[in-house]
Amino acid sequence: MKLKKSSSNIKMAIVLMLLMLSGVVKSQHNDDINSRDILYLTSGGKLQPLQAIMDIRHYTISLDVDIAKRSISGFTEVSLNLSQKSDTILLDLIHLYKVTQIKVNNKPASYYQHDDKIFISSKTGFNEGHQKVWIEYHGIPPVAIKPPWDGGFTWEKDKNGNDWVSINIQGEGGKMYFPCKDHPSDEPNEGADLKISIPSQLKVAGPGLLMTVSTKKNKSTYHWKTNYTISNYCILFNIGKYQVVKDELVTVLGNKVPIEYYVLEVDTMHAKKVIATKKRDNQILEKYFGEYPWAKEKIGIAEVPNSGMEHQTMITFDNKFAYKNIGGQEYSANLFHEYAHEWWANKVTNKDWGHMWIQEGIATYAEALAMLEIGGEPAYNEIIAGHRKGVRNKHAVVPGEEVTEEEVYSGGDIYGKGSFFMHSLRYLIGDDVFFPTLKTLATDPIYTYDHFVTTTDVEKLFSSKSGKDLKPFFDFYLRTTQVLDVNIKEIGFQKYQIKVANLMMPLPFEVTVNDKTSRIVMDNKGLIVNSILPPQVDAKGYYLKKVTLQ
Repeated sequence: MKLKKSSSNIKMAIVLMLLMLSGVVKSQHNDDINSRDILYLTSGGKLQPLQAIMDIRHYTISLDVDIAKRSISGFTEVSLNLSQKSDTILLDLIHLYKVTQIKVNNKPASYYQHDDKIFISSKTGFNEGHQKVWIEYHGIPPVAIKPPWDGGFTWEKDKNGNDWVSINIQGEGGKMYFPCKDHPSDEPNEGADLKISIPSQLKVAGPGLLMTVSTKKNKSTYHWKTNYTISNYCILFNIGKYQVVKDELVTVLGNKVPIEYYVLEVDTMHAKKVIATKKRDNQILEKYFGEYPWAKEKIGIAEVPNSGMEHQTMITFDNKFAYKNIGGQEYSANLFHEYAHEWWANKVTNKDWGHMWIQEGIATYAEALAMLEIGGEPAYNEIIAGHRKGVRNKHAVVPGEEVTEEEVYSGGDIYGKGSFFMHSLRYLIGDDVFFPTLKTLATDPIYTYDHFVTTTDVEKLFSSKSGKDLKPFFDFYLRTTQVLDVNIKEIGFQKYQIKVANLMMPLPFEVTVNDKTSRIVMDNKGLIVNSILPPQVDAKGYYLKKVTLQ
């Protein structure tokens, strides 16, 4: 019996070894390793000193995508400026790729890979000024676990069995598939070029303008180019059996912008409605935030097998083409939110992940403005009430400086609380100041494109325009988890004292006494009112608060 069992084990070992040599077991094992290995990855954090002296100017990414093997190979060229001489150029690229060759200014360079980084060295040093780094590499990209939140590559099939590939790398950063300086404080000022080779029966959807499509044998190479500055996590592409449905939009300033919808051939019947919805949404967004930011390139949409993302000039979208009826009009929150990010994320960009509420919170507030336009005040109030109710207050919206994407998104309040903060700010300073200032933030060159913003920048702008010192208000809402502590105390016959225990600055409140509501500015001294019934404070809910009746 023992001999037979031993013989069986040997046979099994031989079978397993043959399977591994054939690549069957190895492929499955690699997928598992990829999924587990990216769980610790996040973008941002403290900027490395070697990268603090680098200014990224341009990326050129040239890759062959082998869908059958789920692998990529090719090169990335990084154009950068050094502010001082350095013996090392440090770039980020996850360890799942093997670098085979590096050149700096067309000369071979020494390098080594360690800890998801590439250290490129020179005995004589790299001089201050322009450097062009060319990196050849290949490997199997990480498979996305839960896209777009836990990112990577998604390898799918459409309804007809055609290959369908999407990329999502916001949380983990550009290093998931190309060498880069992976920090939100630096974007390529001169844009990026993507040259992606795929099987010729498929199409590539990418950022910017499609320059050329060249086909040789059974391979097609798509050259996408954007001349605008662009976030690392937006420098990517999607692949599918796409039909490109085209239209045109005239912006609020009269510029004609092409609309290109990369929709799966099996779903082309939905394209007309998606584009019509996009045009309506654009009118709303331009009303409050100014002209579509990328008018010199395109309005792009790509259908993907996961929830949408704000990829610049080619947002992704998949809500199974389901719409909600608002005021007699059809509305898709997924489509609108990602499109709002063309202003809030792609045009107005936070300098550090710690200020991500500027992007996510205002894009979420833009949804409330869409409700205001489509469904009126009742629809606006309903969505704002939902944002208020969803606030968890477990962590501060702005947890500090030089933090990672994971630290910020794990709290969850950058969306709903960020939006509700804008609602509170609107009430505090009034529509006549709030809306023009919000548009200034979205249009003034000092806050847009190449210039990044922080919470302090936003606060100073609104303080200046309102004539109020709003820093205490910003700090209270965004840098703490406090809510206003409103105390209503009966101090005599039909007499009540109203005080806010933790008032950070004088604030206006709607106070209802004997069925009459007045807007009253309250300071630390509080307010004494005569009322038959206990007064109501902020009944409509303009602030995050708790009310105690004594």
